[in-house]
Amino acid sequence: MMFSKNKFKAVITLFLAILSFTAGSAQSPAKFKVVLDAGHGGKDPGAKYNGHKEKDITLAVTLKVGKLLEQNPSIGLIYSRKTDEFVELRERAKNANRANANLFVSIHCNANKNKAGNGSETYVMGMSRTNMNFEVSKTENSVIFLEDNYKKAYKGFDPNNPETLIGLKMVQENNLTNSISFAKKIQNNFSKSSGIKSRGIKQEPLWVLDASIMPGVLIEIGFISSPNDISYLGSENGQNDIAKAIADAVVSYKNENFDYEEGESISEKSVQNHDENLEKKEENQSVYKGTVKKDTLGSIFKVQFAASKNKLPLESKNFKGLKHVSLVYEDNVYKYFYGETSDYENAKNQLKEVKSKGYDSAFLTAFRNGKKISVQEAVK
Repeated sequence: MMFSKNKFKAVITLFLAILSFTAGSAQSPAKFKVVLDAGHGGKDPGAKYNGHKEKDITLAVTLKVGKLLEQNPSIGLIYSRKTDEFVELRERAKNANRANANLFVSIHCNANKNKAGNGSETYVMGMSRTNMNFEVSKTENSVIFLEDNYKKAYKGFDPNNPETLIGLKMVQENNLTNSISFAKKIQNNFSKSSGIKSRGIKQEPLWVLDASIMPGVLIEIGFISSPNDISYLGSENGQNDIAKAIADAVVSYKNENFDYEEGESISEKSVQNHDENLEKKEENQSVYKGTVKKDTLGSIFKVQFAASKNKLPLESKNFKGLKHVSLVYEDNVYKYFYGETSDYENAKNQLKEVKSKGYDSAFLTAFRNGKKISVQEAVK
């Protein structure tokens, strides 16, 4: 339901327990792994309108998407649920991470007290920008309270507290870019359907997306509260049309981003193959690999604005026009930084510049003699 989906990220520790899939894969190429996540379930019915429950519709559509994708030998599927059962948010994300999935697809229905609202929309991870959007996120994430021991599991994360947003970080900016690309394919397919209109792509701080370490989307396939939409969502033909639109988008995204024969991401492969050329192009952009250069001017400040398990070419087109981008490989993650200055006021201006580009979770970092220190210590 516009429950705008169970998605607040309780500053979760990135645990990249990435399974090695190189050994023993000579006979069978690695598959493109997709997590199909049917929203709600069991004691959590989701939205309820017009005699329909969200959990039933999402499960029906999810199984139809799976049936279509199962026909593709290059795709492997992981289901969050295949029956009417309650699955905690943290388990949905953990299952996807454990499987080292390539794509996370969560399927939901929207709802609104105003029954005139209708259409589909696809959500990607992001920061809330308005109180109205916050209300949507709060509703979707409220399922957390149905879980046992939720205070411990979500480390004090409170979906009802707007201040919680301050702690949210986008840890994989490149995943966001890929998520948006996938979301566009879904909504373009929906827009071609006469049965459901497209309301576009939205960004929200949804926990289940932010806690997973691969590109992902949350799809609101229509308004269960709308008399027009529910006649489509509740019908066999309507569910088949929606499932096909989603499945076609998955296949299109896979074909553009994954090499089935090699069993690896095309984007990763291209980066590896062109590393030498990239280093030449980056001669005017500092690249730090694991450490930061020692300085002679005391403390230096940088703006960290993204992190990823994949190495991205340090070209401005990959970072919304930002130049002078550097990176550090730390804790199995590439961390991306903008600028470098010993002037604290200048650093704050650089932070504003980065946020103006849309990197809302960017923050200042400080270094002294090649080691990271707190910003508070740096300005003493």
